[in-house]
Amino acid sequence: MTLLLYIIIGVIILISVLALLAPKSYDVSRSIEIAKPKTEVFENIKFLKKQQEWSPWAKKDPNMEKKFTGVDGEVGAISYWNGNKDVGEGEQEITRIIEGKRVEAELRFMKPFKSTSDSYLDLVELGNGKTKVTWGFKGENKFPMSIMMLFMNMDKAVGKDFEEGLLNLKSILEK
Repeated sequence: MTLLLYIIIGVIILISVLALLAPKSYDVSRSIEIAKPKTEVFENIKFLKKQQEWSPWAKKDPNMEKKFTGVDGEVGAISYWNGNKDVGEGEQEITRIIEGKRVEAELRFMKPFKSTSDSYLDLVELGNGKTKVTWGFKGENKFPMSIMMLFMNMDKAVGKDFEEGLLNLKSILEK
């Protein structure tokens, strides 16, 4: 009985230490330079349906269920998806638009696990008809998921998808 009590106390201490060490937030982003004016790039990133054309996740499950509600390209527009294990289930809602500069959205994942993140697409005019696009997302790691983040690197997990998506966007716009 005493041994069992020590084991339980040890597990509680271990979980507490891991929770203290675990990262409390994440912020992943990637950037690319596109040889198109900022206004043209913005017209492509502003609309959720157009984002599907360059999304790396759309390619991972071409048969995923998709639904759009609200007015696309405006605050409150929602893109819902339900796909295979590579894309899961969730929705993206446009929460803020700074015309010509930035689109912000809330990502709500339902499967494979529930979580919420904030995503953003930023544009910077570089001159000579070129635009820098930064795509990223950030959020909080809540317990017990925060402990999992000790063994998983969000930057490595999502960064490659962002790079692929930005390359797809560049390819579409620079045709």
